[in-house]
Amino acid sequence: MSACPGCDCRTPLNFGIKMAFQPIVDASQKNVFAYEALVRGENGEGAGEVLGRVTEETKYTFDQSCRVKAIETASRIELPSKLSINFMPNAIYEPETCLAKTLSTARKTGFDKKNIIFEVTEQEKVVSQDFLVDVFEAYRKEGFMTAIDDFGAGHSGLNLLSDFQPDIIKIDMKLIRDIDSNKVNQVLVKGILDIAEQLGIRIIAEGIETENEFKYLQDAGVSLMQGYFFQKPMLEAIQPVVFR
Repeated sequence: MSACPGCDCRTPLNFGIKMAFQPIVDASQKNVFAYEALVRGENGEGAGEVLGRVTEETKYTFDQSCRVKAIETASRIELPSKLSINFMPNAIYEPETCLAKTLSTARKTGFDKKNIIFEVTEQEKVVSQDFLVDVFEAYRKEGFMTAIDDFGAGHSGLNLLSDFQPDIIKIDMKLIRDIDSNKVNQVLVKGILDIAEQLGIRIIAEGIETENEFKYLQDAGVSLMQGYFFQKPMLEAIQPVVFR
């Protein structure tokens, strides 16, 4: 095991963060499948501003703090579904050790770890894909679900799928935008849907903003969706989703 400089995964720092929650809906069942936890500042500042304060020296403890805050807040507001948490693979130096705080927080709050999804963006630059696969395998071994976010935005997604098949693929919003009229995006998304079906991977279409996008994806057989069309993220709160 290699140590990370200045890092102690057991003692997250106080980064002054809060969590906003955006629903991932199951449109076919008309219910909420999960809520994604999105980092915000103490006064609701956006993720970009918060992430801009993270340095190479603090990314380890920032990643841990986000996980702890997400689980604690989800438990406090009595989240009624699964919880999706973004993680930074480059902030992990040894998967099992860096999961210790996550597991202890889930036990302390009574939040079932089987309802936690860990997602990593395809665009995340990782030192080693083999290491990322090891991280995913460790998470799966502990009973967490795994997801690749922003799939189709970068160039590493298919290579990663050849080594590890996550539970979920989230299609990048750039491929979803105007999909009802964009023929190229239709072909690309159809290819992703075909791959996912053959590999037994669930699909989430993210970034849905219009009724036309929603209807096209629904007709294409996509049931899990996320975006402003359903609901914007809410700071430390959730409210019922109105299905149309």
